[in-house]
Amino acid sequence: MYTFAVMNGTKKEIKRLAILFICLGNICRSPAAEGIMKTLVNKARLGNHFYIDSAGIGRWHVGQLPDSRMRAHGERRGYSFNHHCRQFTTYDFAAFDYIIVMDEDNYEAIADKARNKEELDKIHYMTEYLLNFKEYHRVPDPYYEGAEGFELVLDLLEDSCAGLLEKCKEELRQCQ
Repeated sequence: MYTFAVMNGTKKEIKRLAILFICLGNICRSPAAEGIMKTLVNKARLGNHFYIDSAGIGRWHVGQLPDSRMRAHGERRGYSFNHHCRQFTTYDFAAFDYIIVMDEDNYEAIADKARNKEELDKIHYMTEYLLNFKEYHRVPDPYYEGAEGFELVLDLLEDSCAGLLEKCKEELRQCQ
């Protein structure tokens, strides 16, 4: 995806990556990934090069804020998870370059909606980008867990968002 920016009075086309994070209800893992990734992108001063969002497979929580426990755990780490939940639609395949899922069930649900190989190729596991916690193959749902579950999820998301940002920075460098 490309967008235009005005720099020093000159209109310039810049590469913009669109990333969509997916989990079951869009109240724990995916809005946390969205918030963490936005924070990392802004710290790297790359905000103009990214569009970041999250969605759920189901529509149970559409319009709601993320789970209060996830918001509280995120706030302790300096994050603001204030996304209003929404459900994934097939339009998202056209709007996003990367569709990042948290586990196998998420992958299957989204892959079933893909209409062609191009759309299927946009779907990736969050754990593909882990830098340190490579023993994990999914980001577990903390909804029925205690504080430790939420903290583990945040650890995994911070690690994988850092890895994803590195991959995206390389992609952006190749487009310059």
